[in-house]
Amino acid sequence: MKKIFLLQLFLTGVLLAGCSQQQARKPISHTSGTFMKESIKRNKKLVASEESLIDSIIKSNPEIKYIASDKGYWYHYEIENSTDSIRPKRGDVAYFNYEVKDIKGNVIYSEAELKPQVYYVDKQNIMMGLRDGIKLMNEGEKVTFLFPSHMAFGYHGDNKKIGTNQPLICTVTLNDIKPESQVKEN
Repeated sequence: MKKIFLLQLFLTGVLLAGCSQQQARKPISHTSGTFMKESIKRNKKLVASEESLIDSIIKSNPEIKYIASDKGYWYHYEIENSTDSIRPKRGDVAYFNYEVKDIKGNVIYSEAELKPQVYYVDKQNIMMGLRDGIKLMNEGEKVTFLFPSHMAFGYHGDNKKIGTNQPLICTVTLNDIKPESQVKEN
C-alpha cells in the first residue's frame, strides 16, 4: 500500500514538473498582411471601375431618373405604383418576374427562361441585390436595377451564364405579395 502511494506521489510530481516547464510555441511563419492589402486594393479598383461603367449608363440616359440605394446599386421605375404603400417584408411571399442583362444590355436570362418566381422574403437565398431591391417595390411595379458585381453574383458568378465579377441589369415586375400564412393554407 505504501509503495502504491509513493508511486502515485512520484508520478504526480513528475507530471506537475513536466507541465510547469512548457512554453508556448512560436508560429513558424510570419505574415505581413500584404495579401490582404493587395486584395483590398484590387477590390476597391474593381468597384470603382464598375461604378464608372454604371455612371456612364446613367449619364447616357438623362431622361431616366435613377435612384441610388443605400446598399450600393441604382434603380429606376418603369411602372410605379404610388397608391400602394405595402412592400414585401420578412414573413411575406413575393411573386415576381425578372430578366437579367449584362451591363451592355445583352440578355443573359430572359423572363421566359426564368419563369415566374416565388420568393419567401429573407428566407431564401437569391441574388443579394434582388433580395434588397424587391423590398423597395410595391405590388404592380416594374423596376430596373443596375447591380455592381458585389450585389449580383460576385466573384463566383452563377456557374452557368453569369461570369466572374459581372455587373448586371435586372428588370423586375412585382406581381403579388401575400403573407406566408395565406400561402401555407392554400
